[in-house]
Amino acid sequence: MIEIKNVSKWYGTFRVLDDCSMAIAKGEVVVICGPSGSGKSTLIKCVNGLEPFTKGEITVDGISVGARSTNLPKLRSRIGMVFQNFELFPHMTAADNIVLAQQKVLGRGAEEARAKAQELLARMGLSEQAAKFPAQLSGGQQQRVAIARALAMDPIAMLFDEPTSALDPEMITEVLDVMVKLAEEGMTMAVVTHEMGFARRVAHRVVFMDQGAIVEDATKADFFGKPRSERAQLFLSKILTH
Repeated sequence: MIEIKNVSKWYGTFRVLDDCSMAIAKGEVVVICGPSGSGKSTLIKCVNGLEPFTKGEITVDGISVGARSTNLPKLRSRIGMVFQNFELFPHMTAADNIVLAQQKVLGRGAEEARAKAQELLARMGLSEQAAKFPAQLSGGQQQRVAIARALAMDPIAMLFDEPTSALDPEMITEVLDVMVKLAEEGMTMAVVTHEMGFARRVAHRVVFMDQGAIVEDATKADFFGKPRSERAQLFLSKILTH
């Protein structure tokens, strides 16, 4: 479904991605982890063209992300993206946030788009919040609205960029529960996160990055059981201690 081949990216003279290669099969859940500044978020944003890359190739469902002929807005409409800071329109209700892109991008009629929004809000446990504005919702509720908005586009894959890092601890579980259900339903997912409990529960593979490079790409059993690199061992020793 997603293939990344020898991707590098520079900001001036700083190399933020260093010859990264990985693949995600249909229905697979891959967790991308590593220390801050390791290039995780940049890599995932390259997958749908939000970040241009300097070298290499990325294909999604056989479509080249970097090709000049590729219609990026059309491709992005097929790849759900959930950000760290929700990115909801503050002047629109929860339901309207979910309706808008369906009408503008997919060309759905108002009735169909609103029915889809209501269905997804119910699935997120947010039916009673449909008429509320983002400022009236908790962080966890806002992030679930953002997930519903992405799912409303009927994506072939979902990308999550540290979706719980802006949340209070009590709200993290309600977002992770939604993501676990998505994984169990067979959604293809790439998740940048430090939530190792989530990785242990639903990831098929764990990709560990450091200094812009993919240091390890292993099954979760191998990664948590005995990571090969000293850097990954050090990372896990710190993150799993607390």
